[in-house]
Amino acid sequence: MKLALEAKNKFGFVNGKCERSTEDLVLASQWDRCNSVVLTWLLNSVSEELFLGQVFSSLASEVWEDLQETYDKIDGSVVYDLFKKINCISQNGSTVADYYNRLTTMWKQFDAMLKLPTCSCKAAKDYNDFSMLIKLMQFLIGLDDVYQPVRTNLLTREVFPSVKVAFSVVSREESHRMSSSGSKGQSVSFATKSNQSFESRRKTTNQRGPNSSLKCTHRNMLGHTVDRCFELIGYPPNFKKRSNNVSGKTSVTGKTNAASTVVSGSPFTAEQIAKILSLVGEKSANVSTADVESTSVGGFQVKENPGDW
Repeated sequence: MKLALEAKNKFGFVNGKCERSTEDLVLASQWDRCNSVVLTWLLNSVSEELFLGQVFSSLASEVWEDLQETYDKIDGSVVYDLFKKINCISQNGSTVADYYNRLTTMWKQFDAMLKLPTCSCKAAKDYNDFSMLIKLMQFLIGLDDVYQPVRTNLLTREVFPSVKVAFSVVSREESHRMSSSGSKGQSVSFATKSNQSFESRRKTTNQRGPNSSLKCTHRNMLGHTVDRCFELIGYPPNFKKRSNNVSGKTSVTGKTNAASTVVSGSPFTAEQIAKILSLVGEKSANVSTADVESTSVGGFQVKENPGDW
């Protein structure tokens, strides 16, 4: 409010330096008009409760003096509360600029309460240096733990930097971290999109059947034209026909199923059974089909002809 009144050159109406003229009626009328303007500014700047208490006042200086005597009081509890907030404030995940601005605002409010000396003597300079050191420590204490290396670097210097220099260093570190994390995020996103695109193309290729737009008039099949039919132009070397491959797979599957049927419930593996059968075939050429069929699967007993051994 004081700053706004000084900008309008109207602060003299509240501090009593600009008095109403008693001789010149024109100047008195102009003074009354300016006083009403300043009084309106004051009443519009206070709460509703204070407005009701001052609405019947006619002089801006009286309202200003009353508010100053009533509310412009600084006691130990106010100083304690503000100093506690300054020492308990922390960055807590916010940006360094936001944290520094909040801390600077409370520092200025605290300095205005204590009315620090403004002289240029050596004692005032020493006190100002000490105050700057305290503010530097408060700023570094409230930083997040991710800035521990920067904090250590600032504290290990032979001459402590000012708070503004410390803020500049930490702010550059924050910008570097943000740019690094952004680049890493873009790389991960690009890799993820590439993998998804590759998987999509692979699934599409696997699920896609023969090209329906190509048809062989010789074999009446899809997937190729008659000028590329292998039955007419000849099969390439080492080419395996699909039908043979399918039958081969069927044969292998049948053999596997048969072997699984024989091995199921037997303590011997399929290889052991095959080896024993080959030995029996070499030693006994007259073993009948009935004898082989009577072989027990669980104990694998083979009927023998004693005369053949």
